[in-house]
Amino acid sequence: MSQPQANRPALPPAPPVAGFTRYQKTVTGLLAFLQFAVILDFMLMSPLGAMIMPDMHISPQQFGLVVSAYAFSAGASGLLTAGFADRFDRKRLLLFFYSGFVMGTVWCGLAQSFESLLMARIVTGLFGGVIGSITLAIATDLFAPNLRGRVMGVIQTSFAASQVLGIPIGLYLSNTWNWHVPFLAMAALGAVGGLVVAIRMQPVDGHLGLRQEHSAWMHLYHTVAEPRYLTAFATTALLMTGGFMLMPFSSAYLVGNLGIDLHHLPTVYLVTGLCTIAFGPLIGRTADKVGKFRVFCFGAVLSIIMVLIYTHLGPVTVPMIVLINAVLFLGIFSRMIPFQALVSSVPSPQQRGSFNAVSASIQQLSGGLASVVAGHIVTLGPNGQLQHFDVVGFVIVGSTLLASLLVWRLDRDVRVRAAAAAAMAAAPAATAGPLNS
Repeated sequence: MSQPQANRPALPPAPPVAGFTRYQKTVTGLLAFLQFAVILDFMLMSPLGAMIMPDMHISPQQFGLVVSAYAFSAGASGLLTAGFADRFDRKRLLLFFYSGFVMGTVWCGLAQSFESLLMARIVTGLFGGVIGSITLAIATDLFAPNLRGRVMGVIQTSFAASQVLGIPIGLYLSNTWNWHVPFLAMAALGAVGGLVVAIRMQPVDGHLGLRQEHSAWMHLYHTVAEPRYLTAFATTALLMTGGFMLMPFSSAYLVGNLGIDLHHLPTVYLVTGLCTIAFGPLIGRTADKVGKFRVFCFGAVLSIIMVLIYTHLGPVTVPMIVLINAVLFLGIFSRMIPFQALVSSVPSPQQRGSFNAVSASIQQLSGGLASVVAGHIVTLGPNGQLQHFDVVGFVIVGSTLLASLLVWRLDRDVRVRAAAAAAMAAAPAATAGPLNS
């Protein structure tokens, strides 16, 4: 268990404000851009595979290793850095890992052999896998709980933005020149974003004034051994199951089972991504207004219904699958955004960095495991259709129901802790009242 919190100074609570200050808007935009860059780098590799494999004369098995190398190195880096994540100014820590991520992306663009590309992806994952956790820690430090839903909503839209803007542009650049160009262009754009962060973002070092453990490894141990943190980690793993089971097979399912031709496939992803960009901020704002757990429950129910519909479809028209996809992603994001906002209140201030680093590792590792499990469930039939895809849907429904139970526990614990903190804060004022009268 973690060290007792008594006699430890606490970070001053952020004042309850109705909206964002100008600086907070700037920080939110910068954090969203960094997430966009990291997610795009991860997602861009798969669609470029059709060009990379013949150009570098590598087999599908070797390319699969290149793709998975990023996820596993990212998962390992989160655990390796978790013990040190709360010992530095979060801005400096972010810039350090982001610089390594940009250099790894440049290496990807310059790679001329399988071995070089594999090492480049490992290095990119080692640095890029930590950026998301630092981003969440900064958002938690700088924004009051009543604003975090909106912040997480904007940050989470980076996934949709990478799908709508990044992948089509990356494919255009690769078709016009070669597959190296998208990585080099992304590195150049990322470098500019890093300079803006270095100039505009103020130090995020309020946690350094809190009592720190001498040993980084004990800091990591106390983080992973805290019971209430374990509940959050388990919930994260379960929620990652859904997306990583559906995504790897989505294009094959749309074409082989639902009859969507390859020419209309980009349209499906484009419209779905645009809808998700619009959904994200609205979901975050709603979570702040009506309650994060309520919005999560709405998203869980909607995603369960839509997953069952989606995995049992037959041939459909393009407008119908666009509508189904859009509603499905509405359900998924209505789970993820309020969960991220809710779980930001779980760790203590001096453990936010390590908590988010471990959580990011779990996301990567559980996502990779979910993809492997789905690959063993789904088979390719003789007619080119995916078989047993409905079983994947049932597994996702089960994981969502279990995750919902754990989120209920998390929400209850956060409320209890908040009420206890408010009571402790009110006690000195009540005691001092008669003495000052």
